[in-house]
Amino acid sequence: MNANKTMRAAVATAYGGPEVVRVVDVPRPDPGPGQVRIRVEATTVSAGDRRIRALDVPGGLRTLTRLALGWSRPRQPILGTELTGRIDALGPGVSGLRAGDAVVVMRGASLGGHAEYIVVPAAEKLIPRPAGLTVGEAAAFCFGGLAALHYVATAGGVRAGEHVLVNGASGAVGSAALQVARALGAETAAVCSGANVPLVTALGATRVFDHTREDFATSGETYDAIVDCVGNAPYARIRGRLRPGGRLLRVYAHLPGLLAAPFQGRLGGHRVVAGVSTERTEDLLRLAEWAAAGLYRPVIDSTHSLDDIAAAHARADSGRKRGSVVVTLE
Repeated sequence: MNANKTMRAAVATAYGGPEVVRVVDVPRPDPGPGQVRIRVEATTVSAGDRRIRALDVPGGLRTLTRLALGWSRPRQPILGTELTGRIDALGPGVSGLRAGDAVVVMRGASLGGHAEYIVVPAAEKLIPRPAGLTVGEAAAFCFGGLAALHYVATAGGVRAGEHVLVNGASGAVGSAALQVARALGAETAAVCSGANVPLVTALGATRVFDHTREDFATSGETYDAIVDCVGNAPYARIRGRLRPGGRLLRVYAHLPGLLAAPFQGRLGGHRVVAGVSTERTEDLLRLAEWAAAGLYRPVIDSTHSLDDIAAAHARADSGRKRGSVVVTLE
């Protein structure tokens, strides 16, 4: 245990490129009533982390984002939306958990995962680490999986036998969306670059569009649901690809798209879903059940050490990552 009560953490000192992130010593937190402290074994640089760091948010939302997260730099400088590790200390009143328990935690907008230790409420979105996953896969378990489960299952209502297309199928959310749709019994198609065709095929896509050669929006094929993880498939462009009762599930949308979503598609018998996804413990447990059954496994793009976290941010910035960028702290 670190006797001097400090820990190493990656902090974002300003909004900007990967170079604004540096590793420093900060005070190590102690758990209070109802809290546990986790020794972090691995985390990720998620799309949420990179968007906060770069202030890269959908059009029309930048001012609101500054007000919410910090005007000139992130108010919470230690990023990290998801993590896995082991509980190393319990605060007063905590029951049902023990020191040494391996867990995964979804922090979401609370952040804090890019550090050697983190204190979280014992009742937070925290579950036992699913058996059969590597530490890296456990670190990447939450972000893409929860977003995919929200858009595909909860909000999108995808059912067995439906046909689902995932636009941007090789990223963390897209690769999870393919698996979630398959777990629900749907047939899946995917849009990605040619280099990622083997990956999405292995994840169950029976039809793959290489976006550098073919435009799914002009293909003539139709779907019960289209999951847009890229932001380039507004309703006006793809409505002809939706079947009666079809849903456009916009994981990424600019402010005009967010505002218009509740009103779009009604005349055509369609529905457009956009907005913030839910993050619920029961959804994490559902993903864990699928992981145990071999139906869901996070895709890992690359693994970096904490000292190399700027490179992890650069990889997340590249637009070429496949799945999640993992950062290890052991």
